Parts: sequence; structure tokens; C-alpha cells
Amino acid sequence: MPWETAEPTTPLGPREYRSILPFEAAAVSDRLGWVGLEAAKYRDVPDSEVNRPALTYHALILFNRPPEKLELRYEGVNRSRPPPAGSIAIVPAEFPSQWRWAGSKDSLHVFLEQDLVARVASESFDLDPARWALPPLDRLELPQLEAALRTVDAELMAGETGGSLVAESLANILAVHLIRHISGSRRLAHGRDGVLPKGRLRAVVEYIDGHLDHSPSLTDMAAVARLSPYHFSRQFKAATGLPPHQYVIARRVERARGLLQQDEALSLAQVAVRAGFSDQSQLCRHFKRLVGITPGKFRTPAGIEK
Repeated sequence: MPWETAEPTTPLGPREYRSILPFEAAAVSDRLGWVGLEAAKYRDVPDSEVNRPALTYHALILFNRPPEKLELRYEGVNRSRPPPAGSIAIVPAEFPSQWRWAGSKDSLHVFLEQDLVARVASESFDLDPARWALPPLDRLELPQLEAALRTVDAELMAGETGGSLVAESLANILAVHLIRHISGSRRLAHGRDGVLPKGRLRAVVEYIDGHLDHSPSLTDMAAVARLSPYHFSRQFKAATGLPPHQYVIARRVERARGLLQQDEALSLAQVAVRAGFSDQSQLCRHFKRLVGITPGKFRTPAGIEK
């Protein structure tokens, strides 16, 4: 059966693309406030043929459960059999693709911003974005990249709002793994990461404390430290023992502790907002995980630690 040829169109964003598909995603990142990437998970998708237009984002497709039959075509790729479970296809931005399959399939689609990938290539690998481009890849079996994609999957299925810092960190990690694989380099161009110097660490901590209720981004924190987001994340963890997003959560819990002790008139919902959490349930979950008891019990005389 011949392929239908799609007419050239202006590249679509991931959400616009999903709106024209004949099937629904099981989970999407649209309302999670993610930065640097978007994601959609598909389960039990039936037999279909899709002429996918060019997108504005790079697409990484993780085949959790390949279909019985699959034909896939895009620039330089002409697949006529299903790939192994856990393998990854990379469709760069601006490239249309054609998909036809029989038998239901499960897959995770992660969309990376072009500018983010170009920035990582430039800042972490000294690559000239004008001369470097993400190539089309098929049946990529790269354990580190697969693990990062499965972390995106877990965050997506958790469905927690306020995870923009986590998503931004994962977007940078995905970009680094991709570029390392393509460039064949196991080392970053700027050499080995060390520990974030005390002066820069102090400036970052002050920035975090001053912006807890405004969702400090990884890019902004890295700018304070005068580092690329990838190098900043590694040096910050070496200095504090925590990744940036976990450190921000810990500081928010510490602020919540102070508010609970200082002002008994504040409701838990008000404490959550002032501490920078998206809602009361998020406050309660992280508070109990780090403190050992719920905010309500902590507030009672018997629960407050002296």
C-alpha cells in the first residue's frame, strides 16, 4: 500500500500536532508548567497511519511496547519492522515523518526545545550551533538516555504541578546524552566538574531563598553561578549533596516549618502558597517526607520540635 504524501506545512508545536491525531494520549504535560520539554504518553494505540508534519521541537520516541508491524520513514530512516522494546527514535525538528503500524503499541514522546539543545551544545561541548545539527536516528539503544526518558515518564504519570525545575533539569540531561552520543565524546568540553565555589554557592542560596514563591528556574540559578545549567547542576549537588530541585523543596519545607511556628492563624493552604508549594497536598507530601510528620501534627504543641 503506497504512502500518502503530506503537503508541506508550517512546523507545528507538540500540542498542535496532538490535536490532529486520531487517538488520545494517556497522559500529557500541558498543565504541569514544564520548561524545556513537553511529553505525551500513549497506551494501547490501535492500528493507524500518520503523516506527521514537521514540528518546532526535536522529538524523542521511546518504544515501551512496539506494535506487531511498523513502517517508519523520515530523513535518512526507512524502517520496515518493529524496533526492540526500550529503543529510541529521534526525529529532529523541521523533519516530517510517516508512520504506519498494525497491532497496538505503547510509547512515550518527549519533545525538546531546539534552543535548549543548541545552548547545551554550545555551552557544554563548545560546538557551533550554526555548524552542528541533531541528526535523525533510529533504533537508538542508549541506557543512559533511556533511563532519563523513563524518569520523564515517571514525572509525567505522577502529574504533579510545579515540576518545572525537574523538567528543566531532565531536558538538559537528555540534551547532554544526545550530544555525547552524536559527538562520540565521553567528556564535556569544559573538563571535569568540581564543587561549586563557596561564594557562588552563597549567591545561589540567597537567590533561591528570595524566590521560593516564584519557582526559581534551573537556568536562572545557573546564571547566578555563571555556569551552564548542566555544569551548575553537577557542581551544586557536589557542594550541597542535593540536586537543585530537591534543595529548593527542602528550603520550601524549612520555610513552611517557620511559618507554622510563627503564625497559628495561617491555614495550611496559606502556608503552602507562602512557602512556594503549588497547593496544600504538595506541602503535606514533602513535609511528611522530610520532617517525618504532617504539617498539622507539627503545628500542635506535642508535634513542634523544640
